[in-house]
Amino acid sequence: MQLRSLLCASFAFLLLATTLVVVAVDNSTYYVPRDDILLNCGASGQASSFDGRSWTGDTGTRYAPSLNGDGFDALRKDPSVSTVPCSTARVFTSPFTYRFPLSAGRIFIRLHFDPSDYSNHAASDAFFSVTSGPYTLLHNFSAYLTADALNFAYLIREYSVNVSTGGLNLTFIPSTTHPNSYAFINGIEIVSIPDLFSSATPLLVDGDDGHIVYTIDPDQALETVYRLNVGGQAIPPIEDSGLFRSWDDDSRYIYGAAFGVSYSNDPNVTVTYPTSVPNYIAPPDVYSTARSMGPNAQVNLNYNLTWILPVDAGFYYLVRLHFCEIQYPIVKVNQRVFDIYLNNQTATEEADVIGWSAGIGIPVYKDYVVMTMGRGQMDLWVALHPDILTKPEYHDAILNGLEVFKLKNSNNSLAGLNPGARSQLYVDPRDLRKRSAKHKSEVPVIVGGVVGGFAVLLAGFCLIGMCKCQKKKMMKEGKGAVTSNGPYGLSPLSLYGNTRSAASADFNLCRYFSIAEIKAATNDFDESRLLGVGGFGKVYRGEIDGGITKVAIKRANPLSEQGVHQFQTEIEMLSKLRHNHLVSLIGYCEENCEMILVYDYMAQGTLREHLCKTQKPPLPWKQRLEICIGAARGLHYLHTGAKHTIIHRDVKATNILLDDKRVAKVSDFGLSKIGPTADKSHVSTMVKGSFGYFDPEYFRMMQLTEKSDVYSFGVVLFEVLCARPALNPMLSDEKVSLSEWALHCQKNGMLDMIIDPYLKDKIAPQSFETFVETAVRCLADTGKERPSMVDVVRNLELALQLQERAEESDSIDGGISDETVLFVGTENKDSDDRLIESSTTTSMIGKSPARQESQVLETQIER
Repeated sequence: MQLRSLLCASFAFLLLATTLVVVAVDNSTYYVPRDDILLNCGASGQASSFDGRSWTGDTGTRYAPSLNGDGFDALRKDPSVSTVPCSTARVFTSPFTYRFPLSAGRIFIRLHFDPSDYSNHAASDAFFSVTSGPYTLLHNFSAYLTADALNFAYLIREYSVNVSTGGLNLTFIPSTTHPNSYAFINGIEIVSIPDLFSSATPLLVDGDDGHIVYTIDPDQALETVYRLNVGGQAIPPIEDSGLFRSWDDDSRYIYGAAFGVSYSNDPNVTVTYPTSVPNYIAPPDVYSTARSMGPNAQVNLNYNLTWILPVDAGFYYLVRLHFCEIQYPIVKVNQRVFDIYLNNQTATEEADVIGWSAGIGIPVYKDYVVMTMGRGQMDLWVALHPDILTKPEYHDAILNGLEVFKLKNSNNSLAGLNPGARSQLYVDPRDLRKRSAKHKSEVPVIVGGVVGGFAVLLAGFCLIGMCKCQKKKMMKEGKGAVTSNGPYGLSPLSLYGNTRSAASADFNLCRYFSIAEIKAATNDFDESRLLGVGGFGKVYRGEIDGGITKVAIKRANPLSEQGVHQFQTEIEMLSKLRHNHLVSLIGYCEENCEMILVYDYMAQGTLREHLCKTQKPPLPWKQRLEICIGAARGLHYLHTGAKHTIIHRDVKATNILLDDKRVAKVSDFGLSKIGPTADKSHVSTMVKGSFGYFDPEYFRMMQLTEKSDVYSFGVVLFEVLCARPALNPMLSDEKVSLSEWALHCQKNGMLDMIIDPYLKDKIAPQSFETFVETAVRCLADTGKERPSMVDVVRNLELALQLQERAEESDSIDGGISDETVLFVGTENKDSDDRLIESSTTTSMIGKSPARQESQVLETQIER
């Protein structure tokens, strides 16, 4: 699902400005939809989504003239959920129909659902159906149960129907069998498309040797279940070939550890569409990447390259496989030949991509129809295996793209069951889903039972009000994370590792508190001791050990379904991590259905509280440097000092806490993720974090590395320098994003316009230059151009050392001058030489007294 926010207009520029790698294809020849309707339900007027598309509010439009007032705002605004169209919803307590006057032809219908509370309408009460003419798209659908069981932040359902000259009617019908039931919708997309389906001639894979051609009726309705860019990165809608489709990364669906080899096109190979394959069938990025089995023929002969795709049973499915040979030396027939299996049945023997396409770099696709029996959820298997009968030159197989579409049944229905029988939806890269990072090999074995069992138990929870401690025992798969601005890590959930029960050995690494001790420490949760409130629950100031030790006590909200995984993850992670610049977990309580975590008390609150919108006295420059150094040391420990690389993924000023001596400690590990292993450069994952701090490379490519933390920390450095938040929507467009505005000012020698007025005349010019250069390098567009955290630490130490020398010699001399600002705003070799290059830890600083401090730093990192 698209990550959209009016607050993130700055990142839209980054995304739209990114050069697309499209080879031998003219974008001007892409399909241009005749109808392209974007309806922002519950709103009025025009609003732009993150990708720059313009959405129209449904209030008083010709599509719904009877809607005279705005809808309802989402009460739970998850930062991972886009503002447009999901900040508002249209709610219906009786059937309602949108009427779209359209030209005849096939269209995509995309329905956006954010399962939040809307006014007095609880998310759990929304059960409804959606029809389009004679077709039932959804029946007795619960977005709340579906998103909760699937760990998605919100949902997009995509359908394709053929529209007559009478246009399209979409009707939302609340259930009559559930009390307080209602229907809702956040956004509706209507996009006209060319004939993608009725011209297809798929083979029906029915288990017989002689497959027959299955006819796709022109009026056939379909639901998109999967659309995968095999061997490549997720492709967002604006990079599609005119149809605004999303193509997801395929790696999470591969069976076991047999991932094969993913690669892109040879530099000398261009993707050239033949007349038989329109360029809108799939964008060039799909055909310019692929996954094969690997170079070892003996290994390849002993396994199948397999994808497992959970689907609803009882339907026919159109499976579309995209192929294109893009690497030499595969240039002729019978070099790479393989067999294709669908649901353990032979779909095609002796598949030869060069034989089909007649050349390297020429796309081709093949369609098959698979029948599924029964009711509930089942797995659809797609498998490739080298063919040996033709004695090919290479024993290998290849696939570039994979699409799965559900076909309407005899009742003109595409509706599946709510979770309990269904364990997977169409996976859209725009979802920013809440999914745990589980090992791929576990998926085919447990995903059906886990999600199905979870949903059944969740339904029981909804009916009889089971307490959270019982729900924790059900959880097998953790939910993803969102973030909040409160101290002590108030983000509700985590993506770090797999969940465990409280009996895990990790729980024994910290102290256990009884509920009586917790109540005594907080004066029975006295509201006067409240420090903050977040998705997990409330945080109280407390005292333990007879009042000797002050602590922060985080108590899970018993009505929140979000706390179990956060509770387990915080204990699992923080019980193993100990460092002077990380907030320490003291212990936990799990009694009387309570889930409570006990942390060090950070008396001075967050760094943000000392920078802007505060009555606190401004921090001196030297102290700001010390705080930045402390936070950088904490992040460096996460990246290199723990057993595994840990990427924080939510570095920001509100997640840097200060103790009573203003020592900085990094907090809130709700989004943290284990980094890539030694043989990988990144972790492929959906974008998580906080607006204003997103690493643009991670945002574009969905490839997470520790350099994503470095980018976010660069934003924090400019927050410290400028004493303003990372995003300020009250400012003009060019100034909304601090990172973009700071880089603009630095480039044009105008930093004096944005630094904290309190700091003027108080920063030594050389300290200022070093600090700004470090911050700018952190904000480099690509990770390889950014320094490591140890380099950041040493550069900040140098800036502190230069400030101290200037203060000791009383040579600040009026502080920063216009010349200094211009100096750091232009290329300067001497300044560059003073900074540690990200590719090495040896530079000018290795010959200075700071070298000794750097060596001390290494000994301070507690492993």
